[in-house]
Order: sequence, then structure tokens, then C-alpha cells
Amino acid sequence: MSNEIPTDDFKLDNDLNLKSEFTPPSFEEWKAQVEKDLKGASYEKKLITKTYEGINLQPIYTKDDLENLELVDTLPGFDNFVRGFSSTGYHKKTWTVNQEIKIADSDEFNTALKLALENGQNCVNLCLDSATKLGLDADYTDENLVGDTGLSISAIKSLERALKNIDLTKNEISIYTGKNVLPFLSLFNSYLKSHNIDSAKLTGSISADPINELVKSGTLEVSEDFLFNSLKIAIEWTKENSPNLKVIGINTLPYVNAGASSVQELAIAISTFVHYVNNLSERGVSAEDVFSKTIFTFGISSNYFMDIAKFRAIRVLLENIAENYQVELGKCKPKISAKSSDYYQTNLDPYVNMLRSTTQAFSAIVGGVDSITTLPFDETIRKSDNFSRRIARNIHTILREESHLDQVIDPAGGSYFIETLTEELAKSAWNLFKQIENNGGILESLKNNFIQTEIEKVADERSKDINKRKSVIVGTNMFADIKEKKLEKDNFDKKSFYNKRAEYLKKFRLNETNEKHSKVMEKLQSISLSSDNKTIDLMTDAFSNGATLGEINSALISSYKSGIKIEHLKQRRASQEFENLRENSLKYKEQNGSLPQVFLANWGTLNDYKGRADFSKGFFEVGGFEVIESKGSTDFDELVNICLNSKAPIITICSTDDNYPEIVPQIVSKLKSKNQNLQIILAGYPKDQIEEHKKNGIEDFIYLGADVMEKLTSLLTKIGGIK
Repeated sequence: MSNEIPTDDFKLDNDLNLKSEFTPPSFEEWKAQVEKDLKGASYEKKLITKTYEGINLQPIYTKDDLENLELVDTLPGFDNFVRGFSSTGYHKKTWTVNQEIKIADSDEFNTALKLALENGQNCVNLCLDSATKLGLDADYTDENLVGDTGLSISAIKSLERALKNIDLTKNEISIYTGKNVLPFLSLFNSYLKSHNIDSAKLTGSISADPINELVKSGTLEVSEDFLFNSLKIAIEWTKENSPNLKVIGINTLPYVNAGASSVQELAIAISTFVHYVNNLSERGVSAEDVFSKTIFTFGISSNYFMDIAKFRAIRVLLENIAENYQVELGKCKPKISAKSSDYYQTNLDPYVNMLRSTTQAFSAIVGGVDSITTLPFDETIRKSDNFSRRIARNIHTILREESHLDQVIDPAGGSYFIETLTEELAKSAWNLFKQIENNGGILESLKNNFIQTEIEKVADERSKDINKRKSVIVGTNMFADIKEKKLEKDNFDKKSFYNKRAEYLKKFRLNETNEKHSKVMEKLQSISLSSDNKTIDLMTDAFSNGATLGEINSALISSYKSGIKIEHLKQRRASQEFENLRENSLKYKEQNGSLPQVFLANWGTLNDYKGRADFSKGFFEVGGFEVIESKGSTDFDELVNICLNSKAPIITICSTDDNYPEIVPQIVSKLKSKNQNLQIILAGYPKDQIEEHKKNGIEDFIYLGADVMEKLTSLLTKIGGIK
């Protein structure tokens, strides 16, 4: 028998026209078929997804959805900028790899920064500790503020060690200084002068964001008038001396980390920006200068498509704002940066954070941002080491060099779904922005708790969905590994480092000559009396003569200590409640010798119990419960004896709804006769049997859509795991 294929019988037509061969169905025909397949179930409830942004996501989008969109027919770099500020995308300049190195010691930081710049990073990011951002010297503040979030810098010597042999003109710089940019900008300028570095060659940002600090802490100890005067001075000085340096920061991470939706994040960002424009305009700064001197930093979530739309929508919203101020946005573009949000990081199964950071960076790149910070996988657990920082940097390299995301201009352009979502998101954010403005603007809306209340509503919705596992956090509320080993904490000795810094500063001050000390005091006196563009020059000279950041800041704010207070935004992570539950299970183990145990009482054949046994195992393990599995049985006495011999305080009966009416009364009565304290759970929720099962002694029911957090917390409390 021949194996040859008779090729004459397999000829294709030269012209292949699929459209004539297969008539594409209309949307109405598709929907009719879907409704038929749903067998009476609601199309709207089953297939339309309502987001936290209040946007209804359709199950399918077609070209008809683009017909009425206002943003589609534009080119990259033009008009509403939905397709990007640059007409060439990332071809001329790729996104900035803006990784943070949260090392407290200057020498150690310098070593880590050099390594990072040699291996993929293209930005010098000085991540400062809380004391430095507050303008406090390490020896005159709470030790918990020293080295907590990064570099401890009090004077020029520390900065010199941190930047030793770093060429600042080859890479962008990124420094967030807290509520006031002037002290650190002046310190940095002092460093530049002493090393003959032309400040005009710098790119990037040394920025302050007073509203951001107010939202995080709930207070600003200095007047808003002083802070805006300081921003004005910084803008005017950098215009003349460092034109490519941004000094105004607008950071939405505190809102994202509180649970805000993308609509809320966008609306708050532009409302904050308008607040800055208005206040600086009153002080004689042009709106165009405010635009060109601003860097926006947005949080990146795990909602891939929503984030792509968000980063496209912000440019549209800024164009709307620019038109209102009669500014040409193309000539004074602000910078759009993105950073992975703590909210979506987990302490449990932390290596999954690598995947989260990858999809987050992917969405930011597709959305067209200028700069990206991806969090190391252990960010919320400890101070990251070289390995975790390297992995975070390599995410950028993989997406650029292997996925070639820098080769396509606006890859989301033309997508029926993303184009529609972008416009819906922009319009919803604009409506909320107008609502905030009608409420008195961003500051007034924070003072009267409008912002906090609206975000809390969304955060509560998110929490409910997570607790019911409607929203899945892999490794935490789904697919948990109760045998995982915790990551080792870093060996950063906070007390020892504080003592080291305090001792250093003490010696630094004692080593100054009387003449030099007199010069410093003279400069400080001049600073306290200054409120014009010479302030930065005065502070620069003071730093050069040995003044510390604390001394400078104290002189600067001496006459402006009337602050603002609001209710601060509670920072949280989506996985926190489940992590706390797991911690309570571990405490139970310390007291009782084992994790809280659940025995699966499987009844019948494998087909009878397998599905619910597997579900039950996953259900309990997300709370740190140890599940003891067994083979199926059809002998009541045998099954009861196995349950009792397990010594587990919780028994879960797994079988079919049809079997339950017969087996539940007998199993429960036999178990309770031997041990009244047993918690007996039923896997499933047979609605017509619930009351009868409760009468027979079933404590609770576990099922798809149940509030896992509520049920497991209640169970752990009943067996003594939570006091």
C-alpha cells in the first residue's frame, strides 16, 4: 500500500475569500445565540462585568463601538495625545528604568547603584529616608525615621559618598524630597558645584508633592503658602539653571494603596494638578511652566486592560486641562511615570509578585509611560537585596529586548476594547474631577473627607470580593501553600545604624572651626529672612560651608509653622486580611503543636466526594488550616471512627446533595455523641436542605461564593485560635 499523497486531489483555489465563504454573524445574531446557550440566565448578570470604576465591561466589542468615539482618529504625538506624547513611541527614547534602592548607608548604596547602572538601570534614583524628607538630621529625630525607606543624608559628605564615581549627566536622576524641594535641591546643587558638574546638563526630577505628604500622614506642619512659595522659587531657579529638571511631583500611590479605583486616581491627579497650577499662578508662575516642571507618578494595579486605558486617558485629561489654561501641551509636556503598587504585593507566596510586576510593567509600557518602577518581589517583607532588585530590573530588559515592546507605537491603538475603555475612563474621571472641584477642590475635599469616604467605599467592595474569592490573589486567597517557608528578614540593625549616624554627625559638627561655624550661622540667618530666588544660592553656600539639612530646614521654616490637618488615608494591601488569618493559624500551631486541622469525611464513591473534597482542601488551606484527606466510605461507624481518630477539631462532610439527607443526621449524631465540641461543616449549599441540616447539628456550609474570611475566622475563633 502506497504512503504517497495524491497531490492532484488537494488543490486550493488561487483566490481565498473567507468573507464570501463564511458570512460573519452580526452582533445581534451572536447575542441571540449566547442568550439561547444561557438557557434563561440573565445576559447582563452573566456576561457584563461591572468594574470598581462604575464601567460596564461588555463580553465582546466590535468595530461599531469605535464609530462614536471622539479619541480614535488621531496620530501619536498630536491632538489629544491618547496615542502618546511622542510621534515615534519608544523608538528614539525608551522608557526610564527607574528602580529604587532602599539602602540607608551611603557607601553601601553607592556600591548597589553602580551595580544597577551596569546591569540595566538607566536612572539614578536616590530614595530618601523619612528623616531626610522631613528635613531632620539623623541625630535630632526618632530613630525609626532614620534609614527606614532609604538613604540617610544630612550633609554634603553623605551625598558625596552616595554618588561617588557616578556620572549624573549620563543618566536621568529621580529624587523625591517630600513636602518641600528647596533644602535637598540646594544640597544637590552644592554637590554639583563642588564637583564642577553643569546643572544644565541634568535631566529627570528632584521633586516635592505637599498634598501627597498630607494624605499619607494627615498633617503638614508648615503653611501651604510657604510650600507654594518654595515651589515657585524652585521652578524659577531650575528654569534658569537646570531647565530639564522637574520639581513638582504629583503622586497617586497613597490613593491606590488605599484601594482607590482608576477613575478616582485619575480625577484626584488632575484635581491636585489644578490646585498646584492655580496656587502657583497666583504667585506669578505661568501655567506653561507648571506643566513643563511636573512629574506625575501613578500606581500600577493588576487590572491589565484598565491600566493600559488609564495611562492613555491621563494624556487626554491633561490636554483638556491645558486647553482651559490656554497652554499648548505639546510644548510643555509633563512627565508620566508609573510604579507598582504595594496594594497588590503579597507576603505569602511572594515569588508570585514577580509575575505581578511583569504584567504591571507590561500594561504601563503599552499605555506609553515615560518611566517605570517595578517593585522587587520582597518589597513589603524586608529591605530588598541584590537578587530581588536584579529580578525587578530584568523585567524591563525582558520586555524591551525579548518582547520588543519598544518597537511598536501605541500597540493598544485600534483595539475595540481598549479604545472604548480609554474613552469611558477619561469621561468618568472628568466627571469625578468636576465633582471634586464643585466640592471646593482637592484640598477642601480632603479636609471634609469627601475623597476618603469615596475611596473607602471602593476599598470595602474590593475587600468583599477578595474575601469571597471573586477577586483572586494567587497564593493567598487561592492556591495557597501552607508548607511554604517564610523569606528571611534582612539583617538591617535600625538601632545600630541610628547610633552610627548620630555619632558621625556629632563629630562632623565638632570638627568645624569657629570661623566656619560663624559663616554657617550667618548664612542660616540670611536664609530665614529670604523669600526670593536667592534662597537656593544662600542655602547652597551654607551647605558648602558645612551646614546640615536639619539646620537649613529649621532656618527655612522658622516663620511658617502653621500647618494643615486632615484624616489620613489608610494604606493597605489586598492580601492583608488573609495574611493575618494565616498568622493566627501559626500562633495556634505554637500553642497546640499543629496547625488547625480539618478532617474530610468523604462519603460514597470517588465521583460522589472528589469535587467537594478538592474544593474543601483549597478553601481551608487559604486560612492556614491543615486538611487531612481520607478515602471514601459507605460505613457510618467506620467513617466516624476515622474522624475521631484524626483528633481534628473540625470535620467537613463531603458528598452529593442527594446523599446528604440520609447521611448527615447519622454522621453528625454519632460524632456529637462522642465529642460535643467538634465543629461539623458541610461542603456545599443545598438550599432546600439548609434548615434541616442546621437542626441536625451542622455548624456551617462552605461553597463557591461564600465569604471565606468570615467563615474561617469564625471557625478559628471557635476552636480557640483567635482570642
